[in-house]
Amino acid sequence: MTPPVPAGVPADRRRDLAADCSSCAGLCCVLPAFAASADFAIDKPAGRACAHLTGLDVGAARCGIHADLRQRGFPGCTVFDCFGAGQRLVAVAAVQRPAADPGVAAAFPVLRQLHELLWYLTEAAALPLPAGLRDEVAAALDRTERLAAGSPAELAAVDAAAVRAAAGELLGRVSETARRGRRGRGRDRRGADLVGADLRRADLRGASLRGAYLIGADLRDADLTATDLLGADLRAADLRGADLTGALFLTRPQVAAARGDGGTQLPGALERPAHWPAGAPVSTGRPRPRGGRGGAAGR
Repeated sequence: MTPPVPAGVPADRRRDLAADCSSCAGLCCVLPAFAASADFAIDKPAGRACAHLTGLDVGAARCGIHADLRQRGFPGCTVFDCFGAGQRLVAVAAVQRPAADPGVAAAFPVLRQLHELLWYLTEAAALPLPAGLRDEVAAALDRTERLAAGSPAELAAVDAAAVRAAAGELLGRVSETARRGRRGRGRDRRGADLVGADLRRADLRGASLRGAYLIGADLRDADLTATDLLGADLRAADLRGADLTGALFLTRPQVAAARGDGGTQLPGALERPAHWPAGAPVSTGRPRPRGGRGGAAGR
């Protein structure tokens, strides 16, 4: 039985770490560059507003095709998530045209990374961990929040790579601890090339798929409970019928980039993407392994 979350652990605030476009100024529609591809229908250089962005000059930036982004060839926009960094930076910068401000442009990618770390650390803080490790997570969460509260100039000066590296090492130890009772259920496949792999009904409970390449992998009906998915590339991965309850360090962008259905089970902090069908799962016709290791992760 999983022990209860210790008293004093902060409430899960990950639902607040989400983009609120109504309180932003179109930062993600102006600052990043993107190239015509399967993800974007047009080329756009960094710093230039997307052709579909409206209202930028009057302080009411809105996407003119937001309801039809996928149909219009912009699935990459539906996958991107600033984790709430956009609206926070706009409020802090307090300038008339944030998307045209050099300080905001330099600070935005840093704050987005810090907010992503806040997502992971907030999840870690809610896990049943030994006291010493729990204190380390709380300290890292506090440090990251203080960095994220800085001015645009202070944010631009943050060494985001160093902050991510330190947090990554800590989250690795958190993952090892959280998955300890699941050992033997899956091999360590960190960074593994599993592009297009047949993992239907695979027993991946407790496995580490951190940073694994799962692009186009068939994970229908797979058991991914307590699986570490931090940084795993799930673009076009088939998660129909898969069980991801309790999966560690899974984010909205990862889920939005994958395929799912009404049978896909997600962790409580994640919403089902609007483009996923709500119908019954499609059976793979293959029995799920009972115990031991299954699928490519067991080889």
